[in-house]
Amino acid sequence: MQKLNFPEYSFRFKNSQNKLRIFDPIRKKFLVLQPEEWVRQHVIQFLFQEKKCPPSLVNAEKELKINGLKRRYDVVVYHPDGSIFLIVECKAPEVPITQNTFDQIARYNLTLKARYLMVTNGLKHYFCKMDYDQEKYHFIQDIPPYIL
Repeated sequence: MQKLNFPEYSFRFKNSQNKLRIFDPIRKKFLVLQPEEWVRQHVIQFLFQEKKCPPSLVNAEKELKINGLKRRYDVVVYHPDGSIFLIVECKAPEVPITQNTFDQIARYNLTLKARYLMVTNGLKHYFCKMDYDQEKYHFIQDIPPYIL
């Protein structure tokens, strides 16, 4: 797999049914290693190791309904009270980050109401802080470390 713009992390791999699989510590199972999954697993390690997010408060690939349509978010980090610290939208490295990507995560956030947003294709990362009073997001250099 392609080298991404993250620190080096250790991952568990296995071959099964002639497919390389990577272990997801959130979903507790091996998943087929696709380019977007490679990015998602790096994000998960980034959140655990760099941002000190508790694994028990991180969720991956869950369904949510937006205007009656079923969608799936990539990664969400919760606060212990159930409010959301961060939503992450992951794309494969070959997928450029466009306004459509930000529109997608903004639609998810209408329902989820996160404090921070992260959009990444593994090569480029964008971080935003929500301003609910002004109904917009502000680009920031990085998200802060998670604090309980």
